Amino acid sequence: MKATRPVLQVVPHPPGRREGVGDYARTLACGLRRQHDLETTFISAAPSEATKTEHGYRLLSPLREVADSAELERHAAVVLHYVNYGYHPRGVPLWLPPVLRHLRKGEKRWVTIFHELYASGSWRQSAFWLRPVQKAIARSIAELSDVLIVSSEPYRAQLRQMAPDKPILVHPVCSALGEPALSAAEIAERDPQRWIICGGTELIERSLHSFRRAAKTITGPAAPRELFVVGGAENPRVRALLAEQKFATHYHPEVDAMSASEFLAGSTFGWIDYFHRPDVPMPAILKSSAFAAYCAHGVIPVFPHHGATVALEQDALPGPFSVAPSGQNLPGETERAAIAQSIHAWYGRNASAVHLAEAVTTALATGT
Repeated sequence: MKATRPVLQVVPHPPGRREGVGDYARTLACGLRRQHDLETTFISAAPSEATKTEHGYRLLSPLREVADSAELERHAAVVLHYVNYGYHPRGVPLWLPPVLRHLRKGEKRWVTIFHELYASGSWRQSAFWLRPVQKAIARSIAELSDVLIVSSEPYRAQLRQMAPDKPILVHPVCSALGEPALSAAEIAERDPQRWIICGGTELIERSLHSFRRAAKTITGPAAPRELFVVGGAENPRVRALLAEQKFATHYHPEVDAMSASEFLAGSTFGWIDYFHRPDVPMPAILKSSAFAAYCAHGVIPVFPHHGATVALEQDALPGPFSVAPSGQNLPGETERAAIAQSIHAWYGRNASAVHLAEAVTTALATGT
């Protein structure tokens, strides 16, 4: 789709905060510009004094005040990034649908990317009681949209119950830490005992806690000899945990994307303890930017529990691989390089920023 008018991307906060939704939106904007000559104007729900993002994209805020602006009529389309807790501290942004209806007026095409649908929890948690309202808000936003995008089949099934008549596309979250072109030799020459943990502050700490226990049970060529911990904010608890390890550790908080990519490209296995609850299906991992970064660099993701195969249509990722109390299933020395290459290739076919920009551009143009 070629267009002279820019695309609006609505986000909870201005891109540049090193958080998942903002990184995703920025990656999409770069792809739309580079591949389709489409410029992006960001609208942040949170107020900001800035008028441009760190990459030079125009930034308007706050959403409540600019949604009625006449100048927005020149924009060809809207991409809404919806994550309920991003727009309200308890996940019930009742103000959002009415404001979006003002923004929706005119002939704009509208794509909503659902990064979250609604929360789950026990009856002791507020999320349990607020879930019906969260569902109602998600449903109303789906009704405003021409096309919906989610990151995995489990999320598509949930959204289908709320929006049975809307086109719903599945596109995994893409890497915010680079997508290097890697040769088979570059992947094969990696040290099999070099592990990495990357992600946000909370994910890193949780993953490091479980990795400490699992590392003691890993034997043979994959036994950790070196661990890189990359990303998140400076965390003294992480430093204390790393100080207890008997193998070499390297901690790089608040690292830039280029440096993080270099650390990833030299690692063989990536530990990730993503799920808060054991009942979440394994394919939901496709919403994780840390998992995406592993796959984009041909790093073999390893979990602290077993799970179902992760696939899009009939295209399945190798694994999943795990080091669980009931036993581990890490790939052997003779198959490790081929599996890492297969993971890297799968990401290129299914989850890359190129594919994301193409999917969104097609949806904006045709609604399919």
